[in-house]
Amino acid sequence: MRMKPTVVQGDIINIKADVLIVGHLEDGGKRLGGALEAVDAVLGGEIASAIASKETEGKWKTVLTVRTNGRMQVNHVVVVGLGTKKTLTAERVRQAAGLGFKVAKSLRATSVATVLMGAGRGEQDPHSIAQAISEAFLLTNYQFDTWKKKDEASPNPLIKKATIVELVSTKCKSALAGCEDGTLFAEATIVARDLVNEAPSHMSPAELKRSAEQIAKKSTNVSLKVLDRVAAKKRGMNAFLAVAAGSTTEPYFLHLTYTPPKPSKKSIVLVGKGITFDSGGLSLKPADGMMTMKCDMAGAATGLGVFSALQALQPNMTVHGLIATCENMPSGSAYRPGDVVRAMNGTTIEVLNTDAEGRVTLADALSYATELQPNAIIDIATLTGACVVALGEEIVGVMTDNDKLAERTLEAAYVTGEAFWELPLYPGYDCLIESKVADVQNIGINRWGGALTAGLFLKKFVDATIPWMHLDIAGPAFAEREYLSYVPYGGTGAGVRTLLQLLKDYK
Repeated sequence: MRMKPTVVQGDIINIKADVLIVGHLEDGGKRLGGALEAVDAVLGGEIASAIASKETEGKWKTVLTVRTNGRMQVNHVVVVGLGTKKTLTAERVRQAAGLGFKVAKSLRATSVATVLMGAGRGEQDPHSIAQAISEAFLLTNYQFDTWKKKDEASPNPLIKKATIVELVSTKCKSALAGCEDGTLFAEATIVARDLVNEAPSHMSPAELKRSAEQIAKKSTNVSLKVLDRVAAKKRGMNAFLAVAAGSTTEPYFLHLTYTPPKPSKKSIVLVGKGITFDSGGLSLKPADGMMTMKCDMAGAATGLGVFSALQALQPNMTVHGLIATCENMPSGSAYRPGDVVRAMNGTTIEVLNTDAEGRVTLADALSYATELQPNAIIDIATLTGACVVALGEEIVGVMTDNDKLAERTLEAAYVTGEAFWELPLYPGYDCLIESKVADVQNIGINRWGGALTAGLFLKKFVDATIPWMHLDIAGPAFAEREYLSYVPYGGTGAGVRTLLQLLKDYK
């Protein structure tokens, strides 16, 4: 069971914990101020001396560790640099706090205390800072060890208790609400991380279905409809079923629905790509290209992570979650390059590469979403390597023709600290996916602009009157290196916090 962070009112110098984390502004001057000054006074000016000798200068993501030697009721004080006041944001605090928690873990701490770093002289909002610190704690403290032997001598054991301490009562109330939001957002992200990190031998379409069933069972506001192969065939989901044809595992189309306590005419659909393993099919990937392909259901994992939090978040609209889940495998029954399949909306697709399967399954999922006639549709998919080439491993590619939806989503991403970047849906590239034998082909005529032609392909399955957005999470869905303090190797839960923020703020 994961321990949740808490907020208490009190004086930081009287707190008992293994490690205390405090922040330091780079442009704070000689006067340290706030909690840092109070702690330094107890430690006899040791921190001020370190600053004077430039052992630490408060630069962002720098760390100073001080042993207290019994002068406080903590064993170590970790001072994390926050950078300048001008550049300070909640995300910078989130990363700095995550770094502090990582240091605490390396010190084998089981309890950690901290303060609302940046909410004093940094003039940041206490709610936002408490949320950022809470997220940093839970996401940094995360580890996926399902398949490891249980070893109590782990070099970095989990922190069992984290406390945010605030002296001012009025800030405590705001901090408590922020802590609750941060806990909700982080736990939803962890749901997605666990799903992505699970071995593909155990994360089959049936297991993804069970995960959706568990979420629906725990929530009085969430229901689940499941279409098996026969039901999907009756609905005309021939594109999705073509991708599923090469695997012996059963495919499922999942339709989750969150209904708000108060009736609402507004609705939004989240569509997650659910390929639980992608071999490339008959257009087989090279061995190295398959090593992380268990993450090809990360879009579905993001959707399930979001739905796990909706009962508590209670957005003021109906939210639908759609997942067409299957494996993409080579076999005698697999779909072939050259095949033509008819999607649910009647559009025919010439399959030129079976490894461009995600967009083929999404064709039916988006057609189904369109029939719901929502106010907006957002699909989330590990769709193209081309997006990773364009934006790197850390940035979500955003494609939409709806400026208002783009603005809302990018604002939500900024608040949560997730990196989103808009790419164009350039209509001039439509000619690159024109087929000689069908309505559209599933890859462009050449490799250039592959992320954009994939977006243009998806657009053909959405009613033009419905605001639609495509999020390509191929880069940040799976971290092959620790590029943020609170993002370990493996599944990241990319997009969960941004989508929750979007739903929270959606008007």
